[in-house]
Amino acid sequence: MTLEDLIQKYTNEESYFIDIDGVNVHYRVEGEGEPILLIHGTFSSLHTYDAWTEILKENYKVIRFDLPGFGLTGPHPKNKYAIDKYSDFIHEFIDTLSIGPCVIVGNSLGGWLSWEFAIKYPEQVSKLVLIDAAGYINDRNFPLPFVIAQTPVLRNVFNYIPKAVVRRFVRQVFCDQSKVTEEVVQRYFDLFHREGNLEAFVKIANSYFVQNTHNLYQLEMPVLIMWGEKDNWLNVEHAEKFHKDIKNSQTIIYENVGHVAMEEIAEKSAEDLIQFLN
Repeated sequence: MTLEDLIQKYTNEESYFIDIDGVNVHYRVEGEGEPILLIHGTFSSLHTYDAWTEILKENYKVIRFDLPGFGLTGPHPKNKYAIDKYSDFIHEFIDTLSIGPCVIVGNSLGGWLSWEFAIKYPEQVSKLVLIDAAGYINDRNFPLPFVIAQTPVLRNVFNYIPKAVVRRFVRQVFCDQSKVTEEVVQRYFDLFHREGNLEAFVKIANSYFVQNTHNLYQLEMPVLIMWGEKDNWLNVEHAEKFHKDIKNSQTIIYENVGHVAMEEIAEKSAEDLIQFLN
């Protein structure tokens, strides 16, 4: 699909575009109240929070956006994909929209960006929520797409990913396979193939990652850690690692749930979020 076709299909009346650091960022702002910024994960987009937004916007201002290299936002013209560069990008996004201190929620890669951002810019974070967050890295726990993109003889697959492979990736992040509908698979497939996104992911996967979890002790704000017990991408043992290293934190483990609780059990996880915020 052309970019114009994707924009027509995956935007709505709440969608806006804004230039941040030379990137035409797709974002949405819905509802009124305490601001909550939702940050998606690898291969994903702001649409992963659709169900949460419908619930939260009744009492909160919900802000979400497609990270550079993903969704309708697409690649960064200067290939700024290092974790610290993403943190600076989020900082500029929040400043440009005059959001002020807000609740930051991140899933997977978005969770990693969220806690790194909270360490670097604590004055902009009132509370922090980590959903199956990345950050404890070693050669044994990278999700399958990262492993493929990091392997020279395999990474050419990212020139084009057949829908069957996309379906396999999506099935890996859900425990309840009934949630892997054709509509969900098509969305992931379409936005994977937004011009420049696949090449951007290869660059992201091959970036020089530094494990900064030794700095988690610096976090002073309340932190909620949500994790799916059946996460195939980031083992549930990581939830205990975050809880151990973040002093002001609490943990919720969801039985028979995968990597994306906000999609798989939207109502229950949103209810838990609201209870934490209150």
